[in-house]
Amino acid sequence: MSKTIISRVAAIREQRGMSAAALAQAAGVSRQTIYAVEAGTYVPNTATSLRMAHTLGVTVEDLFGLAEEDSPCHKAAPAMPVQPGQAVQLGKVDGKLIAAPSEPASWCLPPSDGVMEPGDHVRLHEPDADFENRILLAGCDPAMGMVARCLEKSGVQLVLLHQNSSRSLQLLKGGYAHVAGSHFCNSNVEAVNEIFPAKSAALISFALWQEGLVAAAGNPKAIRGVQDLARPDVRLVNREHGAGSRALLDRHLKRSGIAAKKVRGYDRTAAGHLAAAWEVKSGAADCCLSTEAAARLFGLHFVALETVRYDLVIRKQQLKEPAMQTFFDSIGHLSFRKMLSGMAGYDTSVTGNRVV
Repeated sequence: MSKTIISRVAAIREQRGMSAAALAQAAGVSRQTIYAVEAGTYVPNTATSLRMAHTLGVTVEDLFGLAEEDSPCHKAAPAMPVQPGQAVQLGKVDGKLIAAPSEPASWCLPPSDGVMEPGDHVRLHEPDADFENRILLAGCDPAMGMVARCLEKSGVQLVLLHQNSSRSLQLLKGGYAHVAGSHFCNSNVEAVNEIFPAKSAALISFALWQEGLVAAAGNPKAIRGVQDLARPDVRLVNREHGAGSRALLDRHLKRSGIAAKKVRGYDRTAAGHLAAAWEVKSGAADCCLSTEAAARLFGLHFVALETVRYDLVIRKQQLKEPAMQTFFDSIGHLSFRKMLSGMAGYDTSVTGNRVV
């Protein structure tokens, strides 16, 4: 059975800042042909594909891929209790396939390049270390760890600054990050326009995710919607000011006519999706606002409230830097999008699309 060809031409062309007309001229075809190729309704011949790839500075494999069939299932013995949909790592013991839950948090010392000294100086562990081929990304999406592992294959390192959407954009504006993640309930364009000079920043979609209420496995408190947060037996852990999740909660509370002071735990906060979900997992809270991906990682119950688009913001002057092109090429690959969809439940149909 033949497989569907996936076209990534539009995403790569837009990342390069090239018009369809310019690409058409370089490839020796009409602009309408380029649009058809990007829409997936026309498959170009080998010569045209090679010219397009050469013009865009990528390989033909980067431009086109095959829609893969569902991965096969294998019998595996869980080393610890896991829930359906929860991510696992595999290994063999005495020839038997063992499934171990993927740890959302690493209970070990983190990697470091040095130690801060007085006067904003850093004492390096390796005096000759070179940090040029690194990308600093500020954001709150737990899936950025998957991006980091994917980039390592291309020799680019991703340094993650775990911050909410508001703080991430401020770090980008101040020159402390290369990329900022943002999810303001699909109003990312307005948020960016308020902070950056006109046409100075680009928005490229990472994925669509489900955001909602996360409760304990099995949902023992029977939490079915925002209205249940007003119950005296439900303890919430909120997100910090400036977080997109907090704004989402406030909007839904307002729609439901529930005052914040009626919600037990409204003023108690956790910094990040995984941190909030861990509060629920540990029993310190009954509910939080987070993503379906965070709920999956901890094997928790999830009640969807909204579909939210997570965008990556970058200053346009940095779009053509080699490391940045590698970054966006990597997240556009079919293999990565398939992994992101399978592990985190993200909708990757918008991945790599240029919004602004």
